[in-house]
Amino acid sequence: MNYNSELENIFQGQLKWDRRRIKFLAAFIITLIKVKTVNLVEIALGLNPNVSKDSNYRRIQRFLANYAVDLDCISKIVVALLPLHKDFVLTLDRTNWKFGKININVLVLGIAYKGAAFPVMWKFLPKRGNSNTKERIELMERFIALFGVEKIKCLTADREFIGDEWFAYLKKRNIPFFIRIRNNSKTNGGVRVDSLFSFLRIKESYIYPKKRLIFSHNLSLVGVKLLGDYLIIVTNANPEDALENYKKRWEIETLFKSFKKTGFNFEETHLTEGERIEKLFALMTLAFCWAHLVGEWLNEIKPLKVKKHQRLQQSIFRYGLDHIRSILLNINDKVEDYFEIIGVLSYT
Repeated sequence: MNYNSELENIFQGQLKWDRRRIKFLAAFIITLIKVKTVNLVEIALGLNPNVSKDSNYRRIQRFLANYAVDLDCISKIVVALLPLHKDFVLTLDRTNWKFGKININVLVLGIAYKGAAFPVMWKFLPKRGNSNTKERIELMERFIALFGVEKIKCLTADREFIGDEWFAYLKKRNIPFFIRIRNNSKTNGGVRVDSLFSFLRIKESYIYPKKRLIFSHNLSLVGVKLLGDYLIIVTNANPEDALENYKKRWEIETLFKSFKKTGFNFEETHLTEGERIEKLFALMTLAFCWAHLVGEWLNEIKPLKVKKHQRLQQSIFRYGLDHIRSILLNINDKVEDYFEIIGVLSYT
């Protein structure tokens, strides 16, 4: 029995690809989950057992090099799979590393959902270091064109994502934001923002009573004293909501961990060309969504233990990934279980 065909049928109804590409997509995702690495040699070993490893490898290379993947279509699938359909808390960040002397740098926009961000937009940056305002706006505009600005509850981001022009864009688009700024950022009269919160004790928070001029915009300030540091958030929205929404920013870090060491070992790719990396990111995204949704479903049936620090014993993603792998690696003995996890993906 061709078990891949069940996954093929799901994607066939969502993508306008020819059947050969759909077959490849399903086989790649299943193999990626089995081997837990984006190393193409490892994936080639398990992609199609009826042909040689070299043939499989060439097939993967042809897909990544030549096939035009509509990334917006992948984004639509991700949002369709999410049980959440509005009030999106968006989180923006980069993941980057070096392969030899080459910088791999990907800007990612995700939707925070139950401990992890589901990636909806991503862009390879052909450089090292921070993104610029133009690159961020392009990503946001793609999201708005597909899903509408009215679906956005707010945007969260860390200290990289600041600046006059960037804040002006978000305000013009009526996007509420909760963004951390650097402690040495200056406000009215050249005052450092951290000095406004110097009276706080560790773990204490404070909403500054008046808006302050930050990066040429009058914004509300919320601060928390940390051990040897401050968490200072600026917002154009209700400052009472700042801490609750900003803490969801961390969910994109959970996503990056899932793509890297706890999941698909993204850093093991030897790809360096931007379009190919973006396609690989799309394939990982679909595998991530499946694993996370299975983990969520499984957690309802058999809840994960909560440790003393109130964290789950493992992530929802990893719970689902391990469950799918245990089935795929023993498929002949777990046929009914396989159809269950396919069902989770198709009926979400």
